[in-house]
Amino acid sequence: MPDDRTPRAREKHGFATRAVHAGAAPDPTTGARATPIHQTTAYVFEDADHAASLFNLQTFGYIYSRLTNPTVAVLEERLANLEGGRGAVCASSGHAAQLLAFFSLLEPGDRFVASRNLYGGSITQFMHAFRKFGWGVDFADPSDPANFEAAIGPKTKAIFCEVLANPGGVIVDLEPVAAIAAKHKIPLIVDNTLATPFLCRPFDWGADIVVHSTTKFLSGHGNAMGGAVIESGRFDWFASGKFPSMTEPDPAYHGLKFAETFGDFGFSMKTRAVGLRDLGPTMAPLNAFLTITGIETLHLRMAAHVANAQAVAEFLAAHPKVAWVSYAGLKSSPYHALAKKYLPKGPGAVFTFGVKGGYEAGVKLVETVELFSHLANVGDTRSLIIHPASTTHRQLTEEQRARAGAGPEVIRLSVGIESADDLIRDLGAALDAA
Repeated sequence: MPDDRTPRAREKHGFATRAVHAGAAPDPTTGARATPIHQTTAYVFEDADHAASLFNLQTFGYIYSRLTNPTVAVLEERLANLEGGRGAVCASSGHAAQLLAFFSLLEPGDRFVASRNLYGGSITQFMHAFRKFGWGVDFADPSDPANFEAAIGPKTKAIFCEVLANPGGVIVDLEPVAAIAAKHKIPLIVDNTLATPFLCRPFDWGADIVVHSTTKFLSGHGNAMGGAVIESGRFDWFASGKFPSMTEPDPAYHGLKFAETFGDFGFSMKTRAVGLRDLGPTMAPLNAFLTITGIETLHLRMAAHVANAQAVAEFLAAHPKVAWVSYAGLKSSPYHALAKKYLPKGPGAVFTFGVKGGYEAGVKLVETVELFSHLANVGDTRSLIIHPASTTHRQLTEEQRARAGAGPEVIRLSVGIESADDLIRDLGAALDAA
């Protein structure tokens, strides 16, 4: 649930302290120090008036675990705290989080502008699944912020991008994109999955909504699915008249106006009370518990991920069987300056490189490595490898794959926290074999 304290007050402690403590307290009944897994579907009401006030959104509390759960609530507050946001809603996956975010924003016939450099699953979701809701997407080349503005039309209600794009490691210049969104009085939604709030906080650069696949680095151990929608609390929903779902009476809640009633956490309340209620992509309490536990070491893990990624990228850049490496930590990267600005602690641990020999060499490489795991995920403590053209981006056309940075020769790495020397040896042996 939203925290009544201001973001500034909630950030009086350092990141590491907040990663361990934010949103959590010893269990008042048992004294348990770790957040319990509240594996329950529903909660007993004090009396009829208490039940009515909960259903009318007049009192904060727990009704049914599709909407609220004490374990999930701890995670929501922790994520809002670490991102510097006002409120958060967790969901069953990153895709579910994206659906919830747009469900609270868009009406049938509305459109949004999205960076064309996105996770392939997001491109597919935006192009095909969202069409069934009557929503349209216009893709823009993020290399020039002006491209986002050029794609904005009269029905555009949001801009969406990944600050650190999956899989190509493209870094979006958030500050001018946020200025464009503000000029047109539409929210900037930023997927911060690959960076995490340890490396970048999009709200500090003008973003209005942040989404995560918590499945990745936040959970960090490849054992818990989840997603999150976090709002900054700064967007003015009344300024443009473009967001009736936020500003007009909601018939399901006796004419309640979410932006008016809940103010700077109105979007979170709308997303929970309507999106989660009607679509139902709820995060499981066990997954919330595992993600809470993972976040406690986020600052330690991300530092190790980034250091290893830099070492592996430098090795690959000098290897004769590698055509190119797209990692913003390399001085040769066109995104090196943006990385210094937006991700001064390091540009993440997911990046791509091109293996000489094209598609067949790429397939051979992922089949030959031993320490790297060949699977469709990122953000694990273990190092992961995949050939996007034959897996995560295979639904796209050849042209779309190339534009998304997933051409036939492309290999994506998610560098883990093992010994860097071991990772380099494994890749070197596989490249020699390929």
